[in-house]
Amino acid sequence: MIQWNKVSRKVVIEMTPLQQRIETIEDTICQACERVGRDRQEVTVIAVTKQVSTERTQQVLESDIVHLGENRPEGLLAKQQAIPQGAVWHFIGNVQSRKVKEIIERVDYLHSLDRISIANEIQKRSAEPVDCFVQVNVSGEDSKSGLKPSETEGFIEALKDYDKIRVIGLMTMAPLTEDREEIRNVFKSLRELRDDLASKNMKHAPVTKLSMGMSNDYSIAIEEGATHVRIGTALVGSESEGDE
Repeated sequence: MIQWNKVSRKVVIEMTPLQQRIETIEDTICQACERVGRDRQEVTVIAVTKQVSTERTQQVLESDIVHLGENRPEGLLAKQQAIPQGAVWHFIGNVQSRKVKEIIERVDYLHSLDRISIANEIQKRSAEPVDCFVQVNVSGEDSKSGLKPSETEGFIEALKDYDKIRVIGLMTMAPLTEDREEIRNVFKSLRELRDDLASKNMKHAPVTKLSMGMSNDYSIAIEEGATHVRIGTALVGSESEGDE
């Protein structure tokens, strides 16, 4: 919003709450990258739009955040119907085998591959290779999906004959805790696992990317090597705010 300041006699550009949040996140990302000597361009921000309206999602897209994340098939399809162009779509939630056919040719990235049954459906339903992150339950929490770290290499090796699946990286979620060292250890462990798997030079699984870090811990994730951070409320806000 552009306003004229009568006191300073200057044009003042006021940012919307969404723009302010994006600027704060951008500053945080740049600082995290600087602390560990990373290039800001190595980090992709995914706006998790699952809890906001199509209108708010469109505002995010118009703010040059083009990577959008949804975790339910119906939410993805509704947003895509209203926003037919301009977005890069990430499916970040668990998907049932029977639902794969609804989304797999509508997403650019799948962040939750952790079962052969899902791989079988992708192989059957997709016309082109799909970029996938294998989900790993590093923290070992019962409430979280994903493979055990010790199961991950064998699972990825089992995908070598699935020509519709390209394993580009690993994904995890840290525990919901105030213990930043515990969070850091989860992200560090995933990075070390990624590095080990990448060294295998598997043709079908370059495993170079790391999808980790959310609204409350993305700066730690970036310090530990995240290439994709999934940011919800801290970026998109909430509909109850009515702030746009």
